[in-house]
Amino acid sequence: MAILHSIVVIIHLIGFATLFGGWLVEAVGKRRITKVMQWGLVIALVAGLALSAPWGLGDPNYAKIGTKLVVVIIVGALLGIGGARQKRGESVPAPLFWGIGILTLVNACIAILW
Repeated sequence: MAILHSIVVIIHLIGFATLFGGWLVEAVGKRRITKVMQWGLVIALVAGLALSAPWGLGDPNYAKIGTKLVVVIIVGALLGIGGARQKRGESVPAPLFWGIGILTLVNACIAILW
C-alpha cells in the first residue's frame, strides 16, 4: 500500500509542477490561461483527493486537507474566470493571473510546512 501511496504522491506532484510550470511560462510571456495549466489543476486535484483517503499509513490531517481543498477550488475558479474572459477576446486581469500563481505556490507551502 505504501508503494501505491508514493505513486499517487508523485502524480500529485506532477500535477502541481504542470500547473505551476505552465503558469510560470506564461508569467514571462503573454500572461494567458492555457490548457496545460487547466490539466495540471485537474491532475493535482484528483490525485490530492485520492491522497486524502485513509491509506492505513497514519491518521490524515483533515484540517490541512480541507485548507488545501479550499485553495485549489479558488485556483480552479480563477482559471475558469480567466479562461472565460480569454474566450471572449478579453485579456486576463493581472490580479487574477498573479493570484493563480501565488495561490498555487501557497498550496505547495501548506503541503510542505504544515
